[in-house]
Amino acid sequence: MAQYDVIIIGSGPGGYVCAIRCAQLGLKTACVEGRDTLGGTCLNVGCIPSKALLHASHMLHEAEHNFATMGLKGKSPSVDWKQMLSYKDDTIGQNTKGIEFLFKKNKVDWIKGWASIPEAGKVKVGDDVHEAKNIIIASGSEPSSLPGVEVDEKVVVTSTGALELPKIPKKMVVIGAGVIGLELGSVYARLGAEVTVIEYLDAITPGMDGEVQKTFQRTLKKQGMTFVMGAAVQKTEASKTKAKVTYTLKKDDSTHEIDADTVLVATGRKPYTEGLGLDALGVDLSKRGQIQVGKDWQTSVKGIYAIGDCIDGPMLAHKAEDEGMAVASVIAGKHGHVNYNVIPGVIYTWPEVANVGKTEEALKEEGRAYKVGKFSFMGNGRAKAMFAAEGFVKILADKDTDRVLGAHIIGPNAGELIHEICVAMEFGASAEDIALTCHAHPTCSEAVREAALACGDGPIHS
Repeated sequence: MAQYDVIIIGSGPGGYVCAIRCAQLGLKTACVEGRDTLGGTCLNVGCIPSKALLHASHMLHEAEHNFATMGLKGKSPSVDWKQMLSYKDDTIGQNTKGIEFLFKKNKVDWIKGWASIPEAGKVKVGDDVHEAKNIIIASGSEPSSLPGVEVDEKVVVTSTGALELPKIPKKMVVIGAGVIGLELGSVYARLGAEVTVIEYLDAITPGMDGEVQKTFQRTLKKQGMTFVMGAAVQKTEASKTKAKVTYTLKKDDSTHEIDADTVLVATGRKPYTEGLGLDALGVDLSKRGQIQVGKDWQTSVKGIYAIGDCIDGPMLAHKAEDEGMAVASVIAGKHGHVNYNVIPGVIYTWPEVANVGKTEEALKEEGRAYKVGKFSFMGNGRAKAMFAAEGFVKILADKDTDRVLGAHIIGPNAGELIHEICVAMEFGASAEDIALTCHAHPTCSEAVREAALACGDGPIHS
């Protein structure tokens, strides 16, 4: 067997990016992946396929609601669900084959199969044992469920099953009002399903800016989604084609039932480390099953590192990618760094929702003096031309230094707009720095500048 400098376990965004960067830094690298295709959950049954369906269903929404106003007249398109799934699968294929090409280009060996670590420096795949000076665990996460909720991936599904339903359900119940539930719920609502979201907490998208939460929920209600808040799901009962969800309202302890053709369980994800042999190795885990790592992403066992969803922090593909590049640098003898204070989050509904840095709630809890600059997309000419004037940009800056502490955007292309703030925060910029930067007109990004102006003498178009 070949002696490797690095073996990465898992080829998701963290794993494949780490493998490529290791190879670019001159390390002999292999990546272990048991799926038939590279890319992990994100490319195969997560980020990429869900965005394909979000895009397709948004085009349908535009055709049904806005085309005629723009003078684009004709019969509204009908949905060929089989063809839409084919488009989704083709999108997956293009991306996974792209990773395979990059592995070959960078001379990364793909070891096909599922890995275990019998001891430090060794990775077992099937009957073969491969030796490596360093092992990086990038095994990702898997959907978590609730007691009393049995997933069959046919009627009661996780995000994986929701991406390949044989037909569009008439009624869908989504358990959990987080990112995954709202994105996929939005897809099926646009396609004509009656979507009800049941959430245990009193606000959707837990941890986000409170004002964004309220605006976002109001917008999704307008789009036809129904919300049952403060509700604890007790159980699901499924037949071959139908399901019943039983839940209790916390406010009065009353019990209710709701029928559905499909139940989407979107109650979060948990680290996936099954079969790796971490207990026998003595790798420290948290109570939540996360692999404990130090500042250099090394576990409690020397020479074994971990990144991405299987360690602490937000379960985001780009966070895993950053960690992958950083740990590759560490192993290569360079400096590896991830700024965990500047990791954006995006929800790819329409409008999109994006955030980075601190929320107002967090700043109040810290007792930090801050100021708010806010600008509505109603004052943005480009957004109005796109029928996308609902929403706003909010920038939070230190009251004394004007340094940008965070930003929250709900509106058109929010997932693209947020990166201007990310760059600003990475360089320690002030709101005034953004306000004094010329922005092209007409663009949605002008709303970011106006919010920055609102941190000072005031916006122009409000």
